This record gives sequence, structure tokens and C-alpha cells, in this order.
Amino acid sequence: MLEQRIRTRWTDLVGVRHPIVQTGMGWVAGPHLVTATARAGALGILASATMSYDELAAAIREVKERTDAPFGVNLRADAADAAERVDLLIKEGVRVASFALAPRQELIAKLKDAGTVVVPSIGAKRHAEKVAAWGVDAVIVQGGEGGGHTGGVATSLLLPQITAAVDIPVLAAGGFFDGRGLAAALAFGAEGVAMGTRFLLTSDSRVPEAVKALYLAKDVNGTVATPKIDGVPHRVLRTGLVERIEGSGRVSSLVRSARNGLAFKKMTGMSLRAMVKDGLAMRRHHGLRLGQVVMAANTPMLLKAGLVQGNPAAGVLSSGQVVGLIDDLPSCEELVDRVIAEAVATMARTSATVVG
Repeated sequence: MLEQRIRTRWTDLVGVRHPIVQTGMGWVAGPHLVTATARAGALGILASATMSYDELAAAIREVKERTDAPFGVNLRADAADAAERVDLLIKEGVRVASFALAPRQELIAKLKDAGTVVVPSIGAKRHAEKVAAWGVDAVIVQGGEGGGHTGGVATSLLLPQITAAVDIPVLAAGGFFDGRGLAAALAFGAEGVAMGTRFLLTSDSRVPEAVKALYLAKDVNGTVATPKIDGVPHRVLRTGLVERIEGSGRVSSLVRSARNGLAFKKMTGMSLRAMVKDGLAMRRHHGLRLGQVVMAANTPMLLKAGLVQGNPAAGVLSSGQVVGLIDDLPSCEELVDRVIAEAVATMARTSATVVG
């Protein structure tokens, strides 16, 4: 286990040894992966969007029983029970609350009053400025290379915009997998990196081995960002199913989405009323059309089929473009130690000489 070699405002803020974050990937970032990440000295984040309230409570307790290191929980800001989940994090003393969307100001205030670090993910300069004014502690900035829901601006262009615009710690996401990337992010003014696909492809990840092998076989052109899955751009691996979804018509997409939405309702125990409330909240927060809201019901079940059940023929696999540069499955500890050691060596070794 590597001792701290790189100290930033982020490591001081959260109390971790290393400026590395494992993102809250639905169906992937469960207690096992989060615990392994936390023990390695980085920050692991539980993905709660695919958990019921009771499942989230049990997952938090499991991580706390296995490690006393800091960890986080990713919350959907537009979820019908977001306030109740915030109360749970506060009660359990979870160190970090991360959000896929900008949390409401009253949720930020409540978390900060309890001493919880609030970290939303953003994809535009104006969003970073907005949440910084609301009092969040840090932001995760994801460029278009990132997996899952993503924007169209590359990290190398988005990151310097945001580090120049806000005075809170910025974590860079989208395209990071090694120490060279961490060194580059620090040079851009970031305080660390957040990685999803790289942590998915570890031996501590519970994703089926056959699915991991499918990821490892992809090159940098092996992903596509498509709105056909749930109405907004979503970067996934190119598979036969994804190609068919890309070519499908609107009616068949809506029928498939409605069917998967009902399956998700049954799996989570959500009432129809709660699902409708969530859908209306998505319309407000995302500005989605009704058809897009129905399509959004697609995502949890398609991801579960691919990432949990190991059936890419029936599901999708979120992935960043960085998948084409990954060729092994280290443990979380091996990965974190390697990234830090390589970043330190990279920063100490440059080919440029400052003159004058």
C-alpha cells in the first residue's frame, strides 16, 4: 500500500491519501468495489440510482463494516426520495455526497451543515459556476470521452475552462486511466482525477469476467455516444444490440422503454406514483420531452442485463473511450499505487527545459 505522494486540496478536503476517485457507476459501484477502492487510499463512490432506499442503507452499512476509510454515495438529484436519501447519508456519517445533476440548494445547505462534502458532476462551465455559487465543495468535470451520459466537449478543452472559472477543487473525468493522465490533469489545474471504466476493469469489480473480456477487446473506436438508449447522449460499447438500437424507429424505442420501465418498477419496488413523480422531475431538470422521459426508463434494465447478468445481446455496457487503452485487470490497490507512482515519475521527468 503506497503512502501519500501527491497532496492536493481534494485529499485534504476529503481525508484520502490519493487524489483519485472511483465514480458511482450504476450496477458496478457496489460495496465490494467501493471498499477495495477506499482501502487503496482513493475515494470510492457507491452508485445508489439502481438501489432502493433499503438496499442503499444496507450497502452503506456494509462498507462501514469493512473499512473506516472515507467513501461517498452518488445520488440522483431529481429522485422522488432524494431528501430521504440525504438524511440517510447524514445519519450514517457518509463523507461525500456526489450528484449526477446539480442538487437543489436546500439539499446542499443541509449536507454542508452536517459536514458532508458535496460534489456534483458537471459538463459545462456555466454549470460549474452555478453550483459553486450555491456552495458546493468541489466538482467533477467530465469531458465527452467519458462513459455513460456525457457531453460533446473534450476534457482537454473543458477542464482549463472550469479550473479558471471556479475557486473550488476540480476533479477531471473522461479519458483517464494512468499516472500520465493524473499528471496532465494536475497541470491543467485539477486537484485529482475521477475514473469509471478503469475501475470497472479491475479484479475487484463484480462485472462478469466474460463482459470484462469484451471491454478489453475494444479499441478507441469501440464506443458510441448515442441518444437512442434513453433520450440523451449516452456513451456505450459498440455491440450488435447497440447497432440495432441505433437503427430503430421511434415507436419501437418507446415500446421497449415502457416495457423495461415496468420491469425496473417491479425490481425496485417503486410505486407507479413514485415513477411518475420521478419522470416529471426529469422533465423539469433535463428539459426532456415526454417521449424522452419514457425512454429514460430503458437505462437501468439495459445496463443490468449487460453489467450484472452478463448478457450484452440483451443489454448495454457504459464505457469511456479510454477502454481502448486498457489491457489488464489489476486490483484496486495495484491500480491506485501504479497511477500515483507513474504520476510522480511523470512530473519529475519532463523533456522541456525552462530557460531565461
